[in-house]
Amino acid sequence: MPDVKTIYSRQSRYIFTLLSLYVLGYGFTSYKTIFLGLILGTSLSLFNIWLLARRMDKFADAVVKGEKVRSLGMISRMATAVFAVMLAVEYPDKFHLYSVILGLMTSYIVIMIDFFIKTFIFRK
Repeated sequence: MPDVKTIYSRQSRYIFTLLSLYVLGYGFTSYKTIFLGLILGTSLSLFNIWLLARRMDKFADAVVKGEKVRSLGMISRMATAVFAVMLAVEYPDKFHLYSVILGLMTSYIVIMIDFFIKTFIFRK
C-alpha cells in the first residue's frame, strides 16, 4: 500500500493541472468571476488536502508509538471552507459563490477518482 506522501503527491499534481486550466480559463474567457471562484476554492481545497495528509502522517506516527491520538483536523478544514465562502459572499463581483463551493469539493472529487482508478483500472 502506498504511503500518504505518495498519494498526496499524485493528487496534488492532478489539482495543479486543474488549477492551470482554471488560470487559462480566467485569462482567455469572459467568465472571470467563475474561474476566479474555481481558483479560490480549488486552492483552498489543495490546502485542505495538504492539512489532511500532514495530520494523517502525525496520526500514523502516534499510533505506531502508542501515544494518544489527536484528531485529523476537521475544524480547521471547515474553517477554511467558511473563509472561502465568506470571501465569495463579501466580494460577489470578484468570486462566483457556486464556483467557490465547487472548487472546495475538488480535492474530494480527485480523491475519489484517484481511488477508483488505482483500485479498479490499475490492479496489480
